[in-house]
Amino acid sequence: MKEHVFKNKSRNFAIRIVKLYQYLNTEKKEFVLSKQLLRSWLSVTAMVHEPVSGIY
Repeated sequence: MKEHVFKNKSRNFAIRIVKLYQYLNTEKKEFVLSKQLLRSWLSVTAMVHEPVSGIY
């Protein structure tokens, strides 16, 4: 049960990050910040996924 909560929360947060990236990129024309946001999120995802990779 817990692994499903973690998967759902991380998936929902990832969707929010992508939407924020798209907003910054298209509406605000902020290219550097939006790319850094994605790079940071991917780094966090990799660090979090590594210790729990045995759960899935």
